[in-house]
Amino acid sequence: MDPLFWPSEANSFRRFTPESLAAIEERIAEKKKQQAKVNQENKDQGVEEDKLTPQLDLKTCKKLPSLYGDVPVELIGEPLEDIDPYYSDHKTFMVINNRRTIFRFTATPALCIVGPFNPVRKAAIKILIHS
Repeated sequence: MDPLFWPSEANSFRRFTPESLAAIEERIAEKKKQQAKVNQENKDQGVEEDKLTPQLDLKTCKKLPSLYGDVPVELIGEPLEDIDPYYSDHKTFMVINNRRTIFRFTATPALCIVGPFNPVRKAAIKILIHS
């Protein structure tokens, strides 16, 4: 891979915020609209489309490749926007621990009441990822 296309450290890791969740929801809605439009156009044709798949080096419970640079100390154990393009339209976020292990969590409300930004949920995530 050409080094010019590698993600830069400054742009790789961003905190997962309510604005991030709203952007994901917008992408999901846009994708559904496009999918409905494509389905109408190709109703009679048996056209298969290329599906995006998760990157193998960014799987859950694997170490973050050094290609993505060092995780800033203040972002270790914090919810981050997913850097895998496959998850750009999924309600998920990732958390990286001290050992650079990747954990993914859903951004939908847990138990239908505890949202992704709830302090109790954040504490539970910190306990889960602690080595």
